[in-house]
Amino acid sequence: MVRDQLAAGGIADSRVLEAMGAVPREEFVPDGWRHRAYADGALPIGHGQTISQPWVVAAICEALELEGDEDVLDVGAGSGYSTAVLARLAGRVTGLELIPELAERAADVLRRLGVRNATVLAADGSVRPPGGPYGAIAVHAAAPSLPVELARALEPGGRLVVPIASGEADMLTAFRRVDPGGDAPELERRALAPCRFVPLLGEGGFDPGEVG
Repeated sequence: MVRDQLAAGGIADSRVLEAMGAVPREEFVPDGWRHRAYADGALPIGHGQTISQPWVVAAICEALELEGDEDVLDVGAGSGYSTAVLARLAGRVTGLELIPELAERAADVLRRLGVRNATVLAADGSVRPPGGPYGAIAVHAAAPSLPVELARALEPGGRLVVPIASGEADMLTAFRRVDPGGDAPELERRALAPCRFVPLLGEGGFDPGEVG
């Protein structure tokens, strides 16, 4: 996976490649899908949610430009896989997952694997998050627009990577906060790649009625 999917697909950050190779992806997928854990695609994890394609997880991690000591927020943590990968790249990771059953399962897997610097909580990640400010925020669900409350939770210089929904394909987008702080964040924006995610639900995301 690391060589044939990630490095071949343009992921160049050696720390990200090492982290992706070290986390056992099969531990985060249902038993019936373990034989496809390292396939180049998303997989169902129940409740209409998915574990993202490995390349997408790696691309988000690379775009966050983590140095190792950051406090990171992982929104839409799902299975906990992305949280586990981020835990190898940052100082502390808090995963937020809207669906309580998935959050509990993800937290259990992290504990079983001995991941001590990360956890997953059941919470709406589309609104102003607990704690912070954060050095980096990853969002693993497509938002209807820039989640302003998440941008406000960034520390100056912090990075936010989020897929922004559009008609044809979601656009994975990286933002960097360039103002000195406060409730009116100024952001630099960089489009990364088209992709497809489940929708971000919650107060600051899509209404469930809008997505079926």
